[in-house]
Amino acid sequence: MKKLCSLMLALLMLVGLSACGGGAPASSGSTTTQTTTPPSGTASSSTGNTNPAATTPVATGTAPAAEEEIELIVFAAASMTETLSEIKDLYAKAAPNVTLVYNFDSSGTLKTQIQEGAPCDVFVSAGIRQVDQLDSAASPDVNTDGLDFILQGTRRNLLENKIALVVPDGNPKGIQDFDGLAAALSSGDILMAMGNSDVPVGQYTQNILQYYDLDESALAGSGVLSYGSNVKEVTTQVIEASVDCGVVYSTDAYSAGLEAVDYATADMCGQVIYPAAVINATQHEDAAKAFLDYLGGAEAMGVFMSVGFAKA
Repeated sequence: MKKLCSLMLALLMLVGLSACGGGAPASSGSTTTQTTTPPSGTASSSTGNTNPAATTPVATGTAPAAEEEIELIVFAAASMTETLSEIKDLYAKAAPNVTLVYNFDSSGTLKTQIQEGAPCDVFVSAGIRQVDQLDSAASPDVNTDGLDFILQGTRRNLLENKIALVVPDGNPKGIQDFDGLAAALSSGDILMAMGNSDVPVGQYTQNILQYYDLDESALAGSGVLSYGSNVKEVTTQVIEASVDCGVVYSTDAYSAGLEAVDYATADMCGQVIYPAAVINATQHEDAAKAFLDYLGGAEAMGVFMSVGFAKA
């Protein structure tokens, strides 16, 4: 009986020990991981865990595209050689993406080149007639071929010039004015240089001859006239003293350092207007219009006026 009681007591003690050890780890090889979330507004203490949205700038737009490089072809009267060459350097600063390519010649020659399909963006003529002959909006009495090369809405009268009577150094024949020129031509005492009939300066000279009732054909037949295909050729003849006088633009007289002894009035030769327009075949309409606007602006006009041009 005592043995049975002892055995029962031992069993009760074993059960009690087992109940007391129930909170111990099940095995030494297992761990429990606890994840904590930092309070709002504080950064995580982990150096390897960053928030890209908080550290990387978000792009708000795209970078502006580089301006297109443009080559603008400008046909201009030979009398504008010096001024437009100076303006080219100024425009390189105003529009650095635009390269100006000039073609200088008589306005009649330039008109023919445009008519024959030569690439051109802007045409600046020394005479209205040459632009009229390319303009579908002009009178059919002038635009006799019905040509359509002018971009409508772009044509403008840009500049005004004067017609000058110039002489070589020393003025060997003592020519003083157009009245004296007319008398000397009639008597056959001098040789005068003038532009061809398709050159504006030549056309203005023809008007002066008509004003004095002089027959150009008769004068040419008597050997008192010498011709040039553009105003620069006429100017060169006077500089070289191969003629006794010449009729050129006042701006060319200034640029060449020639003595101008007289200037023709509008009654004698008409108003000397330089029109300009964009050619409708241009591939750079906006750039061509912008260049025309620049030519009419203060900076370019300052260059033109410095040699004797006036704003039309």
